[in-house]
Amino acid sequence: MNRAFCGLIFSALAFLTCQVASAQLSWSKGQVTSPAYEGWQQNADGSYDMIFGYMNENWEEEPNIPVGPDNNIQPGGPDRSQPTHFFPRRNRFVFRVKVPKDWGDKDLIWTLTTHGKTIKAYGSLRLDYLVDDMIFTSETGAIGAGTSNPEIRANKPPMLEAAGETIRTVQVGQPLTLSAHVTDDGVPKRKAYGTSLERRGGTEAVKDIRLVAPHLSTVGSATGLWVSCYLYRGPGGAVHMSPDQPKTWEDTRAGANSQWSPFWEPPAPSPDGNWTATATFDKPGTYILRWHASDGALWKDQDITVTVTP
Repeated sequence: MNRAFCGLIFSALAFLTCQVASAQLSWSKGQVTSPAYEGWQQNADGSYDMIFGYMNENWEEEPNIPVGPDNNIQPGGPDRSQPTHFFPRRNRFVFRVKVPKDWGDKDLIWTLTTHGKTIKAYGSLRLDYLVDDMIFTSETGAIGAGTSNPEIRANKPPMLEAAGETIRTVQVGQPLTLSAHVTDDGVPKRKAYGTSLERRGGTEAVKDIRLVAPHLSTVGSATGLWVSCYLYRGPGGAVHMSPDQPKTWEDTRAGANSQWSPFWEPPAPSPDGNWTATATFDKPGTYILRWHASDGALWKDQDITVTVTP
């Protein structure tokens, strides 16, 4: 084999290596956020809920995009209760937009512009976009594809009720304590999604990320009741939550405080069903904080509007 041919092979291998490495790159900031249409459900009155989420390609950047030209839903918008604060990575089934029963074959279009790039998500009532609780359960990774589990099929979402008024006023820097009462049916059972092995001759659990099979086709999630209070809409100022709240987005890194992180386990259940979080705001404006209760498969949300004065 001559030297020129060897050099050609080496160059080709180097090119392929660079291409693979490039495909696996991840970014902390500077990338786009894409809206996503998740599907629809029909309500008892004949109207429909169209459900949207998004993918923020960054691991750290959390853009704030106010309702307007860069964040609008049409027809009927620009404001259809979409988020204005966007967490990292994949965020599924974030909000619903109700449309009338005579909606027909029209599209509901969510348009987002980030870092100079505009991306649209088109919502429609096509039959293949119909979703139900089992689809939610599968999409959140609480049950494997093709799995039949009568207990999970009977699962109901948690019951959540925020305590006190849902419209509050507070000053910049003044702590605001929020509470919610949450109950659940205990289905699905509490577990981490990562592999847990027992040492031979003992009961000590071995939790080694290298022993976890790759999750390439479907997301994995821990199951068991957990509750979080997080920023849904705001003017861009920082909101400090105490104690630290579980992440609602799909942070798949080992050790991340998220139900999608291998071996993450939900916080210990509240014995009386009451959950408390304290929010402190750095900037005046109108914020929406969202209580989110999940059993790892289904969930319930409730919003609190907070006016922050100087």
